Amino acid sequence: MKMFDPAITCCYLYLISEYGYPPPVEKTITYLEETSSMGFSSVELEGIREEHLLDVYECRFEIKEALQRLEQTVPYFCVVLQGLSSPDPNERLENLKLFEKGCELASFLGAKGVLDNAPLPPYQFLGNSNIERHHDQNTLLSAALPQGLNWKKYWQGLVETYKNACDIAGKYGLTNQMHPSAGVLSATADAFLYFADAVDSENLRFNFDTSNQFYMKENLGLSLIRLADHIDYIHVSDSHGSKIEHLPPGEGTVDWENFFNALHTIDFKGHIGIDIGGKESHVLDIKQAYLDTANWLEQKWITVTPESKN
Repeated sequence: MKMFDPAITCCYLYLISEYGYPPPVEKTITYLEETSSMGFSSVELEGIREEHLLDVYECRFEIKEALQRLEQTVPYFCVVLQGLSSPDPNERLENLKLFEKGCELASFLGAKGVLDNAPLPPYQFLGNSNIERHHDQNTLLSAALPQGLNWKKYWQGLVETYKNACDIAGKYGLTNQMHPSAGVLSATADAFLYFADAVDSENLRFNFDTSNQFYMKENLGLSLIRLADHIDYIHVSDSHGSKIEHLPPGEGTVDWENFFNALHTIDFKGHIGIDIGGKESHVLDIKQAYLDTANWLEQKWITVTPESKN
C-alpha cells in the first residue's frame, strides 16, 4: 500500500464531515484505521470544547495504542476553547485550565503543537450560533456586544490570557497555533502580526488556511511571504471566495500557482493538512477528495522539494 509523505496530514475535518460536529469520540479509532488504510501516516486530532476534550483525554491510552499500532503521528492537536476569549476573567481562567489539559494530551500523543481558532471578540449571537464551526457574514455583522464593554480592559485581559496559554504550551514543548477564520481577531496577516506583537511569545504561530484567507480577500502568496517566520502548519482547501467553503483543490478559484511559488520561495518545511469538507462544502466523495489532494500535494510540493519536511 502506498503511504503518503508524513508531511501531508489528514485533518480532523475528514472525521467531522463523516460524523458531525463534534464527532463522537468513540469514532476516533475508526478514523485512525480508515486514514491509515488510505495511506496517511500523519493525522490531526481535536478536543472540541470541555466535554469533547475531556472525553478524548479519557481515551488517550487507547488512542496512543492505535497510533503506535498503525504507525501514525499526530503533529498537531486542536484544543478548541472559545472561552479563552470570553470577556469574563473567570471563564478565561477556567478555559486556561482546560487548555493545559489539552496541552498535556497533545504532548502525550507526541504532537508538535496545539491549535485553536484565533480569539473571537465577545460577540453575543442569537440562539446557538456561537457553537458553529464558522460564522457567516450576516451573523457577524449583526452580532451584539456586552453592555458597557471596555475594549481597552478586555484587550489587556485577552493578551494576558494568550501569553499564559503560550507559556503553558511552551511548558509542554508545543507551539500555539492560531487558526484564521471570519470574524476572529487575527484572521489576516495584518491582524495576526498585530496580535503576535501584543502577545510577544516565541511559540505563538499562524496556522495558514488557504480557503479561509482567500474568502477574506488575502493574496495568498503575499501572506505566505509576510508570515514566513510564523508558519509551521498550513491547511489546504479551495474556495470560490464568495462564501465559506472547503473544497478539493481545483474546484474553486484559488490561484494555486501563486500559492506554490510563494511556498517554494519561503522554503516551507512544515506540515500541510488537507482540510476539505464540512457541511458548508457539499463534497460528494470525501474519501476520494482526500486521496486526490494527497497525490496532488506530492506532485506539486513533495517531489519539487523532496528533502524531508520533518
